[in-house]
Order: sequence, then structure tokens, then C-alpha cells
Amino acid sequence: MTFTRNLVSIAVLSAATVLGQMGSAQAFSFNMTKGIAGPNGVTDQGAYSDFSGKSTVKTIDFNSGVLPTTGFAKYSFVGSGSSSVLSDKWAPAGANGEVNNSKYLAVFEGKSVQIKLDSTANYFGIGLGAISSGNTLSFYRGTTLIKTYNTADMNDRATLSASQHGGEKNGYGHFYAGESERFDRVLISQADGDSGGFETDNHSFNIGKQDVRKTPEPGMMLGLVAIGGSVWAKRKQRG
Repeated sequence: MTFTRNLVSIAVLSAATVLGQMGSAQAFSFNMTKGIAGPNGVTDQGAYSDFSGKSTVKTIDFNSGVLPTTGFAKYSFVGSGSSSVLSDKWAPAGANGEVNNSKYLAVFEGKSVQIKLDSTANYFGIGLGAISSGNTLSFYRGTTLIKTYNTADMNDRATLSASQHGGEKNGYGHFYAGESERFDRVLISQADGDSGGFETDNHSFNIGKQDVRKTPEPGMMLGLVAIGGSVWAKRKQRG
């Protein structure tokens, strides 16, 4: 019994260590992927976050045709330009460059989109394309600007070219905040009216506390217990 109790304690401590490491702070950073297919494998609604299947990740797809004004993320237009939810060939492409036939968010010069969150978040994912000059994405906590990314930042890391966009880059952007840089407001804006707009789709937010890249799946915890059980069984056989 003493050995069993020790084994359980070791498993619990190991799990706690893993969880603690997964929640450690990191500097604000981002990367680009091609994203993945949407719910039930749909490929004509743009790329979705690679983390969209996680229970703590919530996604807004704009398929309703209007900005969401309720829920965890509340959207609003700021300014007097022509930004809106649209459906045309400039919708961000799918993970393999597929034409996006769903509605998406288009932001043009003079009218930004502000996203206010009910609480701070450490991850924002966004389908991007066609990426063009003047695209600007800013993260705030309250009135404090935490980080801003522009066209060059995003375009340099995008690897997908969509034929329907004349070869302009597409991709799925993943933005990660460290514990001290958690944000509660995102501003999507277009600084250059001559180069078109800022087209985005399928926004995802991690509403959990841990780093979305490292959050363990339920199977990981079960695996720790299983390893402990295996060791216990072998020892019992030898005894």
C-alpha cells in the first residue's frame, strides 16, 4: 500500500510539473501556418486554426453575415469607412488555397474593427489573405498597446499563394501572449487605402489560462496514470 501511495503521489506530482511548465510565461510571438479544414472537413470556408479542436478555443467564422456583438468576443466598427462582412473572391483561402465561398470580415481604410474580450487571452488566431500593404493588427490590454504587427511581418511568414488572389499570400496567423502580455482588445485596421483592404476570417481565441500550444489533452493525464499502473503491476509480479 505504501508503494501504491508513493506511485500515485509521483504521478500527481509529475502531472503538476507538466501543467506548471505548460503555463509558464513566454514573450509575445507569432507564426504562420496554412491552417486546417473547417468543421466536418469543409474546405470552402477558409482555413481554420490548427488549435480549433481544443475545448478552450472558441472560433468566430462570420458565416452569419454580421459582426458578433455578444459573447466572449464583442466586435464593433470604429470610424466611418466602408468596412463590412462580405462574400466575394477576396475571402481568405482554404488551407490548400481553396476558394472561400463563405462570408468574411473586410476592413478598409478609415474604419477599423475593434474586438473587446470579456477577459484577457493569450492566443488569437486569424485567417489572412489576400495579405496586402497597410494591413495592421494591434493588441491591447485596456488602453495600453502591447504589440503591433503589419503587412511585412505577416507576409514574410506566409507560404501559401492563392491563384484567385493573383498570387497574393494567404495563411493562418497564430499570435501568442506571455503571461505578462495577455490582451483584452484587438484592433484590425487598414492603413493604406490604395492597396485594398485587410481580409480576415475564422478568428479563434483561447479562453483558457495555459499556452494553447502545450495544453495537454485528456489522454496525457490518463497516460501518466497508465505508466504508473504499469510500473506497479511489474513490481507486483516480481514480488
